[in-house]
Amino acid sequence: MTEQTSGPLNGVRVVDLTQFVLGPYATQTLGDLGADIIKIEEPTGDRQRKAAKAPKSKTMGPMYVCFNRNKRSVVLDLKSEPGRRALARLIKGADIFIHNMRPESVARLGFAYDAVKTLKPDIVYVEAVGYAPEGPYAGRQAFDDLIQAASGTAGLAALTDPDAPLQFIPSVIADKTCGLFTAIASLAALRHKERTGEGQFVVVPMLETFTGFMMAEHLYGETFVPPVGHIGYTGAITPYRKPLRSRDGWIMVMPADPRQAARYLELGGIPGAYESERFVSAPGAAGKVKVYNEMMAEAAATRTTAEWLELGLEHSIPLMIAHQTLDILDDPQLRETLFELRTLEGEGTYRAMKPGIRFSKTPATIRRDPPELGRDTAEVLAEVGLA
Repeated sequence: MTEQTSGPLNGVRVVDLTQFVLGPYATQTLGDLGADIIKIEEPTGDRQRKAAKAPKSKTMGPMYVCFNRNKRSVVLDLKSEPGRRALARLIKGADIFIHNMRPESVARLGFAYDAVKTLKPDIVYVEAVGYAPEGPYAGRQAFDDLIQAASGTAGLAALTDPDAPLQFIPSVIADKTCGLFTAIASLAALRHKERTGEGQFVVVPMLETFTGFMMAEHLYGETFVPPVGHIGYTGAITPYRKPLRSRDGWIMVMPADPRQAARYLELGGIPGAYESERFVSAPGAAGKVKVYNEMMAEAAATRTTAEWLELGLEHSIPLMIAHQTLDILDDPQLRETLFELRTLEGEGTYRAMKPGIRFSKTPATIRRDPPELGRDTAEVLAEVGLA
């Protein structure tokens, strides 16, 4: 299904030699913004095509579908001379060339930066790699779990519970985060090209990028040398940072000040909480924090989630429903603003997640559903004069 291109990157062409998650998420982001994404696939296709189960085919798995909309699929065998010639022709007409291959692998194919620059001197060449090339880890393989491990992310749980083992955030968060930074880097280099006419070589190293992202708040007391406190942002690692049980579900309450907290507690059947004997007699600051959070939980249990949502809105208390993961599919806000049922050729109905960013003049849209392997090969090659 195709809609008219209207995003802010309308007219920008990206040759996309990526697979897995990081690269496809970056290029899908650019595609949502209107860029023409030419997804180059080997004859067997992006490896995510066969990850998990597709309704009918073996090449449209859910991971592939969620990371590859707004793209055109072109199959090229880059181990063959005709395939490499075709890629070279496509690069000549592109604004951005992006890959997440290991540098030595892309060089063997003949598409390292110096080679590509001879084809297209003003190309924005974006290379997503595991580790910065000047460091001792340069050249090592990188996947999400490896980066979560090396970045210290797997150790964050121990900042809340010293006995907690190293454990990962249950998401491919390093890949997705670095994918967004790859899109940001591409846009920044494209802006430089528009101003100066110069292309450039851009490297997005996963470990450095993701560590900087995760530790922006968690460096905390170690920000200064010598340290002025512990590592780990106190507001994020408190054991009390968690949803509360309502009468029939879960809520999350975030009072902005003592007045809001007192009002919430009063609505939950605990009036005058800060003057109560229970609170006043609690030993020390830690004791008062413990009692406060016990009262917050007790108050939550007195009303249903729907009642709390209404009361939060009525009394200007920051409060929101806390979903079990599957429940987001029935959330009234998300049903209206995020999820869209679309038809995927050959597979049937699928649930797309619309771009979250809103533009008043150049809306981000889903113009193309995730493509079948090689669906657009003939069309794209014809555009550059190849059969």
